Amino acid sequence: METINIILSGLGGQGILFMTRVLAQAALNKRFNVMGAETHGMAQRGGSVISHLRLGEAKSSLVRTGTAHFLLSLEENEGYRNLPFLSKGARMYVNTHSKHFPRKEAKELLEKRNITYRSIPAGIIAQELGAPRSSNLALLGYFSAFGEGPIGYKDIKETINKISPQKLKDINCNVFEAGYKRGKNTKK
Repeated sequence: METINIILSGLGGQGILFMTRVLAQAALNKRFNVMGAETHGMAQRGGSVISHLRLGEAKSSLVRTGTAHFLLSLEENEGYRNLPFLSKGARMYVNTHSKHFPRKEAKELLEKRNITYRSIPAGIIAQELGAPRSSNLALLGYFSAFGEGPIGYKDIKETINKISPQKLKDINCNVFEAGYKRGKNTKK
């Protein structure tokens, strides 16, 4: 299997590490080799958090600039900040409710490098379902709806169900499903 590189980004407290754990466990369940690393910065104070996830035959845990196949960002500015990681033809998924995503200067770069970009108001979806801290799961659901990459909807859903604390299992699955449905409707 070709090594698949994924960057997950956001701010401290948004659930980047849980999102990484879900994807890593889903990959392990499919018997993929998995390597990962996180950089936290001032995460406890709402600072940048970046997680590197590598599936396949990777020799190191960090994704090099220009080699990521996917970027999942829980915050729009963190998505822009991590654009250098993306390879040509990569995919970018961002949590934003901005009607102006991506910004003009970023859009030119994305189109020049043939990067597909998609956005979802994951925070709003999670809040409407009574789980404002679960935008990470709405974004994962949205991502899974497009069937890109080696880990799909079913793999991610099963993993969320297995690793979520018992008291959060139902709401986590509901938020994930809402993101997935939004993605399916976007594809039509």
